[in-house]
Amino acid sequence: MAMNGHINKTELIRKLCKLEGLTDEERNQLIALLQTHKKYGLVWEEKKENVEERLRDELPVFQEVKDKFIPSETPEAPNHILIEGDNLEALTALSYTHEGKIDVIYIDPPYNTGNKDFVYNDSFVDSEDCYKHSKWLSFMNKRLKIAKRLLSDKGVIFISIDDNEQAQLKMLCDGIFGVDHFICNFIWKSRQNKDNRNISGVSIDHEYIICYCKTMGIRSFIGAERKMDNYSNPDNDPRGPWTSANMAGLATEAARPNLHYDLIDPNTGINYGRPQKGWRYDRNTMASLIADNRILWPETPKGRPRKKSFLSEISDILPGYASIVGKDVYTRTATVEQNDIFGNALFGFPKPVFLVQELISQTSNKSSTILDFFAGSGTTLHATMQLNSEDGGHRQCILVTNNENGICEKVTYERNKRVIQGYTTPKGIEVEGLHHNNLRYYRTAFISRDRTQKNMRSLVNAATDLLCIKEDLYKEQSAFGPLRLQPSLVRYFTDGIHHMLVVYHEELIDQLVEAIKQMDFGRERLKVYVFSPGRYAFDDNFYEVSDKVLLVALPAAIYDAYQKVLPRRRPQPLTLESSNPAIPTDLFAGQEGFEKGGGL
Repeated sequence: MAMNGHINKTELIRKLCKLEGLTDEERNQLIALLQTHKKYGLVWEEKKENVEERLRDELPVFQEVKDKFIPSETPEAPNHILIEGDNLEALTALSYTHEGKIDVIYIDPPYNTGNKDFVYNDSFVDSEDCYKHSKWLSFMNKRLKIAKRLLSDKGVIFISIDDNEQAQLKMLCDGIFGVDHFICNFIWKSRQNKDNRNISGVSIDHEYIICYCKTMGIRSFIGAERKMDNYSNPDNDPRGPWTSANMAGLATEAARPNLHYDLIDPNTGINYGRPQKGWRYDRNTMASLIADNRILWPETPKGRPRKKSFLSEISDILPGYASIVGKDVYTRTATVEQNDIFGNALFGFPKPVFLVQELISQTSNKSSTILDFFAGSGTTLHATMQLNSEDGGHRQCILVTNNENGICEKVTYERNKRVIQGYTTPKGIEVEGLHHNNLRYYRTAFISRDRTQKNMRSLVNAATDLLCIKEDLYKEQSAFGPLRLQPSLVRYFTDGIHHMLVVYHEELIDQLVEAIKQMDFGRERLKVYVFSPGRYAFDDNFYEVSDKVLLVALPAAIYDAYQKVLPRRRPQPLTLESSNPAIPTDLFAGQEGFEKGGGL
């Protein structure tokens, strides 16, 4: 059993396989523990979660609640998404629609204080629960692993947290995102007044925002705008406007002897000596600056020479970004924002709009996609829309929250509805709406994971809302070229630039191809999602229009995406489906089929 003082795991696994009295699940768990090679990091006892158990048997999809759609009159307005449902279910579905597409994730998860702020399996986790940290880590681990898959190559994730789980969260994220992908533990001064809740006598007035990036080497933060009003050109230097920079060093002579020397003006012979901590540049670099006429020489030895820095040589953006964020905005600020919108605060401990807006503005471009899967009061969408209104951006935001105590409908949705449409504060101040935004409301729904013909067709039929979200296409057409469409058979979406065809019955492909031959889709190919019992997307049937289409076989594409994130299934008894469901014979409106006036 022992090799060099260590247990022979292979031999132990063989014995476990032969051991009687264990269920298959117990045996698999013991083997999994033996195969764990973790030598450093965070270890906790995994706790089962009801929603994860449900996902062993069912696949999540989204269904739009059309009467909650808030449209904009602006044709190019971004489509923001609000999803009502457990965020593990929603993240699983988003793994198909948005893998590698999210540029910024901001989440404000439960802090696990033990004060009824964290619900696990429909029960509050209190301070006396000896597994409170294991439950919280199990809960976060599942969700953050999927979140990593959603991030784009340039993506970043921000996670608000306090001291209750900060240390554990940092180690968890180190394991998921990688230690080298850690950017910063931002500090936010969340309180303006003294906090008397801590019995130690220390007033805790700050929280943390942990930040990780998806890819090392990609600049994550834009930086602050550089002020240009201090550049001028009083000596008509041909290199253009300049400002002067201090050249005093930062090191003692013992630490950096090469920076300590007498600096002499070669034209006047004035010796300016050496500062206490030397010069910023060594002798060779300083000589080059002098030769390039970059040094401003004072008239007396008591002055300090300075260097010319030219506007033409710098970026408009400062290279750094402070690790202290959200200056002069506090939790109370966010409470006031809620009071202005609702007349009272419906959600406890919200984050201020400016804080989230500041983070998004630093790490996104004008067409980025933002995700918050602990949406709460919906601050992240509010911040995204506010930022778009200020810089003309087209950022899209996706929010996910459950509807416990009606929070999704009564708070998250209602707040952003008022922000879009405008509202009046309790003091009678009219606040203009951010009208150039669409908001679409979805709920999670489920299809069995059993891959029978019936279930596969049901999944494809139910997945159309997923496809609309994936392609950001929502304008459905009643006709496809010369053909009138029956939505139960084929659906067509286009915004005039992008095009999507969803084919539920493969028997119709040949006639659809004839219609495609007559149509012009511009520079964008027609995306064709077609039902197929396997991975074959009927490429041969589309051969004549292959230059006009991009083919995707469903539900295989959905299964492939979900397979990466879903929990393993329980062992299933073998079943044989008696026969495939009958394909309707009355697919067409008469013998003319797809001729003008026919029906599909």
